[in-house]
Amino acid sequence: MLEASTATTTATLATPPRRNAVWARLRRNPEFWIGAVLVGFFLLITAWPSLISGLFGHGDPRACDLSDSRGAPDLAAGHPFGFTIQGCDLYASVVHGAANSIIVGITVTLGTLVIAIALGLLAGYYGGWIDTVLSRVSEIVVSVPLLLGAVLVLNSVQTRNVWLVSAVLIAFSWPTAMRVMRTSTISVRSRSFITAARSLGLRDWRIMLTHVAPNTVGPVIVLATLQVGAVIASEATLTYLGIGLQAPALSWGLQLSQAEPYFASAPHLLYAPAAALTLAVAGFILLGEAIRQAGFHSTNSA
Repeated sequence: MLEASTATTTATLATPPRRNAVWARLRRNPEFWIGAVLVGFFLLITAWPSLISGLFGHGDPRACDLSDSRGAPDLAAGHPFGFTIQGCDLYASVVHGAANSIIVGITVTLGTLVIAIALGLLAGYYGGWIDTVLSRVSEIVVSVPLLLGAVLVLNSVQTRNVWLVSAVLIAFSWPTAMRVMRTSTISVRSRSFITAARSLGLRDWRIMLTHVAPNTVGPVIVLATLQVGAVIASEATLTYLGIGLQAPALSWGLQLSQAEPYFASAPHLLYAPAAALTLAVAGFILLGEAIRQAGFHSTNSA
């Protein structure tokens, strides 16, 4: 008990300086500030799209007039990005199109995180046949490339929405994070504070939640922050190929897919959604990379 108390006290005293050191490294990293600004902006237009889309006076992406189809940008008239094929304001369509992409990215990342932590904890903590079964299942799933698996499943479904696309991406995304969580759990399950918790008679689920997870979840969280941008790009790719989100949903991938035949005659149909997609993916990747470089993954190590 004395050993457990000492370990707990040491961890408590050591954690704040480590977190302060991570924050100090983040503050000095320009990638963190660029990523944070970009991510903050896209989260803002996801939560309140009308606030941004109405800046030029035409904030409704479904107010369309076919006579304006593929019209060129006209800032003076309040259409800085021009018009879509359907004659809708392209700026408003791009702003409102952020929501589906960001929601898919965050939903898939959170879903992957929950599954990876739960299965990784079980496999690493108990070992034996549980570890063997879960490891073999993860190897089977990871052997199927993400986009190929998603194409095969989504191609067989007639109606696809944000939640279905998210569920399919989660189904093929969790193994890598689960293996990281499993390895981290194995590295701490024989530590003295875990042994002390067992000797005190704590139940396994309580030990995993209060002692193992806080000391092993750091690397998985860092991996998740890097994954958000990749998921957004995957959703846009699937939608562009015609097997992701479907009209009348607003999505950058759908806008690019519909405008593809007109890229040569109306290049503004390509520039706006492609730039928005690139900036969103870059923002999440820069933020995740800055968190990784700051050493966040080691702040929870016992």
